[in-house]
Amino acid sequence: MSGTEKSGQARIVAADSAGAIDEAAKILRAGGLVAFPTETVYGLGANALDDRAVARIFAAKERPSFNPLIVHVHDADEAAGLAVMDDRARAVAAAFWPGPLALVLPRREDCPLSALCSAGLPTLALRVPAHKAARQLLQAAGVPVAAPSANRSGHLSPTTPFHVQESLGAAVDMILAGGPCAVGLESTVLDLSGPVPLILRPGALTPEDIEPFLQQRVVYDSGDQQKPRSPGQLLRHYAPGIPLRLNAVDLEPGEALLAFGSDRFMGVRGGGAARDLPEDSHRNLSESGDLVEAAANLFRMLHELDRPAHRAIAVMNIPDKGMGRAINDRLRKAEAGSRSK
Repeated sequence: MSGTEKSGQARIVAADSAGAIDEAAKILRAGGLVAFPTETVYGLGANALDDRAVARIFAAKERPSFNPLIVHVHDADEAAGLAVMDDRARAVAAAFWPGPLALVLPRREDCPLSALCSAGLPTLALRVPAHKAARQLLQAAGVPVAAPSANRSGHLSPTTPFHVQESLGAAVDMILAGGPCAVGLESTVLDLSGPVPLILRPGALTPEDIEPFLQQRVVYDSGDQQKPRSPGQLLRHYAPGIPLRLNAVDLEPGEALLAFGSDRFMGVRGGGAARDLPEDSHRNLSESGDLVEAAANLFRMLHELDRPAHRAIAVMNIPDKGMGRAINDRLRKAEAGSRSK
């Protein structure tokens, strides 16, 4: 397999190094898999026009075939050639693309994309990413790129190239490195295929952000977890290898702490204080209580605490408002996934 090292792990190549973008684009056009950075998380990309290439995504991730994929395109005009964009879709696309928003839209009858991208649904999820390297790759490849998060299905999403390498090993042909992801949570998924705008997956953009451009109320809809209309709707998702305990007000012996805001009064049952934990057992999403900072740190810090030496990860309460709703969505699914292991 091209782009792999003797160790059995995919080769990491800096996106700004000479020839890196062109090499990655060539791999995509040839049916290979390329992990690449976006502003949300690292994606596992394949040529969305190629059935065999898209099938490799499902195989590499061990992903259920009924779970649809988001297809990344370079601009709204390209999206309009694949799905039906009404006035609402064009309005939010103009406001938020490029950016962390995926739109679920009716698939055009003549849409050339692999049917695997839609998982048998009459809709298609599309996004225009904002990350410089992602945009350069899409332009160089000249094809729409199906790209879920670059990790094994149900595991923690990757926000660094090393997370990708650790999760997927040699299953990916090349990892295009562009530093850590600024947003750190997957994109908001907005379903505009029906009369009521529905957020299928919370993300950086909230209903309050979107409603002024639609002049309609936007509501949250978790959907049918057995027949998801969007990536990220499965209940057991984003799971670490050890149990997760949410809304913790203290620590059990052997637990690691994922804090938010001040942890001054967090204690350990049986005696001790959270502030005295070893450095590798303690992370704080945002000491100042900034939800945007917390979102950017979430998956990285979960990765860092997800170690066999810890019996579990205790997570302090996160306010369920704004970006906090997206963070709590990921944490609840991570908790459910960790319980099933």
